[in-house]
Amino acid sequence: MTDTLDSTADAVTEATALEHGLSKDEYAVILDRLGRAPNRVELGIFSVMWSEHCSYKSSRTHLAKLPTTGPQVIQGPGENAGVVDIGDGQAAIFKMESHNHPSYIEPYQGAATGVGGILRDVFTMGARPVALMNALRFGSPDHPKTRQLVNGVVAGIGGYGNCVGVPTVGGETNFHAGYDGNILVNAMAVGIADQDKIFYARGAEPGQPIVYVGSKTGRDGIHGATMASAEFDDASDEKRPTVQVGDPFTEKLLIEACLELMATDAIAAIQDMGAAGLTSSSVEMADKGGVGVELDLDQVPQREADMTAYEMMLSESQERMLMILKPGRESEAEAIFDKWELDFAVIGKTTDSGRMVLTHKGETVCDIPVAPLADDAPKYDRPYTPQPKTAPIKAEDIPEPADYGQALLTLLASPDLASKRWIWEQYDRHVMADTVANSETQGDAAIVRIHGTNKGLAITTDCTPRYCKADPYEGGKQAVAEAYRNLCAVGATPLAITDCLNFGNPERPEIMAQFVGCVDGMAEACRALGMPVVSGNVSLYNETNGVAIPPTPAVGAVGLIEDLDKVVGIGGAKAGDVLLLVGETTGHLGQSLYLREIHGREDGPPPPVDLEAERRNGEFVRRLIAKGLAHAVHDVSDGGVAVAAAEMALASKVGVAITARHDRANAPDLFGEDQGRFMVSVGESDARAILDSADVTVTEVGRALPSEAVIMIEAAGVVSRIPLADLRAAHEGWLPGYMRGR
Repeated sequence: MTDTLDSTADAVTEATALEHGLSKDEYAVILDRLGRAPNRVELGIFSVMWSEHCSYKSSRTHLAKLPTTGPQVIQGPGENAGVVDIGDGQAAIFKMESHNHPSYIEPYQGAATGVGGILRDVFTMGARPVALMNALRFGSPDHPKTRQLVNGVVAGIGGYGNCVGVPTVGGETNFHAGYDGNILVNAMAVGIADQDKIFYARGAEPGQPIVYVGSKTGRDGIHGATMASAEFDDASDEKRPTVQVGDPFTEKLLIEACLELMATDAIAAIQDMGAAGLTSSSVEMADKGGVGVELDLDQVPQREADMTAYEMMLSESQERMLMILKPGRESEAEAIFDKWELDFAVIGKTTDSGRMVLTHKGETVCDIPVAPLADDAPKYDRPYTPQPKTAPIKAEDIPEPADYGQALLTLLASPDLASKRWIWEQYDRHVMADTVANSETQGDAAIVRIHGTNKGLAITTDCTPRYCKADPYEGGKQAVAEAYRNLCAVGATPLAITDCLNFGNPERPEIMAQFVGCVDGMAEACRALGMPVVSGNVSLYNETNGVAIPPTPAVGAVGLIEDLDKVVGIGGAKAGDVLLLVGETTGHLGQSLYLREIHGREDGPPPPVDLEAERRNGEFVRRLIAKGLAHAVHDVSDGGVAVAAAEMALASKVGVAITARHDRANAPDLFGEDQGRFMVSVGESDARAILDSADVTVTEVGRALPSEAVIMIEAAGVVSRIPLADLRAAHEGWLPGYMRGR
């Protein structure tokens, strides 16, 4: 076979390969694998499949360290989403992915199609989606683009999720100058399926029809995967054509049509057309099934005239799926998709050749082996240089605040801790009628009822990038540990995690060291806490003009609640309750929000994470909840004990009084961010028994006030009093005021 396979293609050279994001060495490997130069279609296919976004070439070596199995795991990484056992013959199916680069270039469509893509990953496996989450990181509020990006991303998430009819039940939103040039938009979806009706990308056999369903193919999103695998520069806006355009109404039809077909036994394998579109979906099913594929591109439904083979294979048009059917079932499947008014086309067949063969307008335009596109793709063990440890901070070197109450007020009104009501009120949180608790009332984890039962799924996302930047290993541990605490705080048994690992350029040893450190820390925490990783995504090259984002290994976690009648949140504290603090307090101020927001410093090491204590304390809190002793529970994290107590007071609509220790500096005790801690509100009659019998460290730190609607802080012999109304106004007011341009 000659390199004139596609007579309409331009001649391909090493320079052409470099323009496609491939390296000289990678192009040399392609020449070796093919025994010839590729044509332009083949080069495009190699370029997207070998992109960082699709091949994980810089991360696969280290991802192998993560634990991925356990008695609850039905399917770990390697499929469209992870699957865990939730009992009664059912399974939770979930995944988290990034849409960072597209959302920075075109915030509305970038965020919207991120939601659409993660939904397809879940319903591709036979699950009905029941919940959406998101983890958003924006630049400094002072940056000229931040307000517009917040507005566009939130509108895109709400516009897509609301229209498709899946509730967005929670998430997190942070602001930091480290994201000025590259925001992060990570989306998570959770679905529920019967264990005997789960569908996979594997399962194809030779001689089966390949079927295209959904929307028509256009020119949007071409080279989106390649764009997502490169850093930004001043010309990033020119990449706007690589951002896909979504249609949530078509997605809703696609969900229903796919689930209806899945109720039959017609499907042999199924794959979402996500990044790299028709290329990745066909390659992945061929590779997992050990088969070849032949596609007639003339049969691909197209919405634009004169599309080339290159454009069709690399398009990332949304709301499309690729299926391999059992022979003879085509008419049955077509009737279902006709009913839902979606395109349906038989575009090829599986073979025993192990090759991808494409024809267009009567000519063979691609003939390459599947293996080099998948398992034989490049795999790098990039060099990394760990950063030196940060010098510890001495508490005595940090001045005590002039007014502890004012310090608390400042923290609650800061961008990271301020209420995100302005955001989540734009999301339909109650569609499907199974949302039990969401951002407004629950705080630490959202809860969705398993339909028709009294069981529920608790869902959370978490990460503390400032910890990861200061010490990637401890930061990686903490991301998993806090997700674990969030689930325990509502009474859920933690099951597993998904992740979205967001970092800068892995070709820089200091960035690769951040990645390695975070993954190592996450792996240790997952093993210690019994939360394997069942799915995930790696997003690298998140930087602009050589300035990388803070390392951000976002964690999404799912837990099981056996009895929804025993759920608690942060909003259940009652007047007269005793506030108990579970866990040790040393007063760690390094990398704390107190240090940043009150003293303008971002230094010191992050708090260390004792994983054995995390597990013991989490199990202790779950026992309190199961016995009905806890009226309210809140994870103690950003801002420390004072912030946790204030957030519980605001959610419960009761005043609280908290007292700092008198034998040492007060600010570390009030605002330090020691890990493994919970604030628990219990009845006075139960408090003494809990304190006397606890097998973990438990101390009394305050009371819920029977009448006064204030926050009282007793520290350094002085009592600060803040009216709850003032605290609420400051907490609720920052984001709406910011978005109005105040």
